[in-house]
Amino acid sequence: MGKIAESELIINSRGAIYHLNVRPEEIAHTVITVGDPARVVEVSKYFDSIECKCQHREFITHTGNIGNKRISVVSTGIGPDNIDIVLNELDALVNIDFDTRIIKQNLTHLTIIRLGTAGSLQADIPVDSVVASTHGLGIDNLLNYYRHDNNDEEMQIIQQFVAHTQISSNFSHPYISTAAGGILKHFVNGFYHGITITCPGFYGPQGRVLRLGLTNPDLIDRLSGFTFGQHRITNFEMETSAIYGLGKLLGHQCLSLSAIVANRINKEFSKDGNAAVENMIKKALNIISSI
Repeated sequence: MGKIAESELIINSRGAIYHLNVRPEEIAHTVITVGDPARVVEVSKYFDSIECKCQHREFITHTGNIGNKRISVVSTGIGPDNIDIVLNELDALVNIDFDTRIIKQNLTHLTIIRLGTAGSLQADIPVDSVVASTHGLGIDNLLNYYRHDNNDEEMQIIQQFVAHTQISSNFSHPYISTAAGGILKHFVNGFYHGITITCPGFYGPQGRVLRLGLTNPDLIDRLSGFTFGQHRITNFEMETSAIYGLGKLLGHQCLSLSAIVANRINKEFSKDGNAAVENMIKKALNIISSI
């Protein structure tokens, strides 16, 4: 592939990629993503040192160290469309030469870990617990814009999911990607594991009814009742499948952790969601800084 055009890879006047406003030397090879821009400081306050802070729109990046571990924390905003921006720009920062606009011959593989929130789809996964997603299953359509393949297990999960939920007749075809096993193995004790569904919205796409009727009013029951072998759907949110899908295609190691702030089966919401997120951050950083 030749030189990437200025319209495709947008670099601003300070030599930073457009949306993130980050230069290549300002991003670490271990990246934590958070949806909420205000959560960036809630992560970086635990850094021993902070070397740079960058911001553009909802995208805030702090890069620093915990001990000898260099880490960046990046806010993505909400939704798979924002993940499309963040994952592609993170990859460009480490794998495209900004001077020549040519893809590097030796590619860098990032470790990308999402620290987010989600709703539980199982009665036995309580609010304030944390789910480590074994798979991201998207009903948001993002990955269908990219050429991608699945292994046999992933294809079987999708086939059974479509048959069980009858979702493809009303929505775009679901897609699935698997967590990085080398990262997931560090997040076992104290974490629930399962398939995370990624939705393109918070209300109708997650089965909430305010004033509008739904085309699939049984969605919650169908999702919570889905199983494939030892796999079940544990939770849903709005970013995981996009991170897993794009991360896999780009060669990065990805994991999504979700603090459960709502249980949709028991109709419960956390009494202190901020404390649940704080506990997840501290627990995750302790592990991330040691791997």
